[in-house]
Amino acid sequence: MNKIIFFAFRDNPLCFVHVLLNSLDMAKKGMEGKIVLEGEAVTLVPLMADPAHFLHPLYSKAKEQGLILGACRACSNKLHVTDTLAQEGLPLIGEMAGHPAMSDFIEKGYTLLTF
Repeated sequence: MNKIIFFAFRDNPLCFVHVLLNSLDMAKKGMEGKIVLEGEAVTLVPLMADPAHFLHPLYSKAKEQGLILGACRACSNKLHVTDTLAQEGLPLIGEMAGHPAMSDFIEKGYTLLTF
């Protein structure tokens, strides 16, 4: 089985829509396509949590399917979104000085894609 991990860094909703679409598509096809929010991408969560935001339906579906593994602890703290992430039920991850370690996912057999 193909195992992909999307590391999303950018805070651009038009870029992140592709992360959501591809992750959901992979899940539909029996593949594993998980998402980690890093860098400025953590600031998308407060926007996507709003039902009026155009990404809300895709975000909600990805979250319900367990496709979003979590968000960078260090970046979430620095960018002041930890409360929203907690409200959304998204874990903070950061084994490497507060940041998610890509090597952990590589060791688990994932192919990394960055956005």
